[in-house]
Amino acid sequence: MKVELWAIGKTNERYLEEGIALYKKRLKHYLPFEWVILPDVKAAGAQLKEREGELVLSRIKSEDWLALLDEKGQLMGSEAFAAHLDKRLQQSHRRLIFLIGGAYGFSPAVYQRANEMMSLSPMTFSHQMVRVFFLEQLYRAMTILRHEPYHNG
Repeated sequence: MKVELWAIGKTNERYLEEGIALYKKRLKHYLPFEWVILPDVKAAGAQLKEREGELVLSRIKSEDWLALLDEKGQLMGSEAFAAHLDKRLQQSHRRLIFLIGGAYGFSPAVYQRANEMMSLSPMTFSHQMVRVFFLEQLYRAMTILRHEPYHNG
């Protein structure tokens, strides 16, 4: 199964780009992984969420598993996330897509299509920072599954 992390809009901070590049490179060693940047949508407020939702849904296939990274999602520690990821990787879906929403979150249609929602923390992080945080956790999960020392380092 291919694992993809989708985000809307480019990252405009160099330090974030460096962190993303680091974990993308590390993840390629463990699994088929793709980082997908969806183009920014030009709209305002609720209309922005709707247009972003249309863009996301136009690229999702019925055989994909969609996990939203959302503040209302399930909280897991790193080891629980690793076990959860392992379970998902054993399923027959074509792609496991983790989606980071835009600054205003997801449209109702995207929530309806999602197979699950996950939260990184009860704290609120910018949708730009979440990119690096989630990539690091994805990498950490792979090292946990392979019994490598990174998790305890």
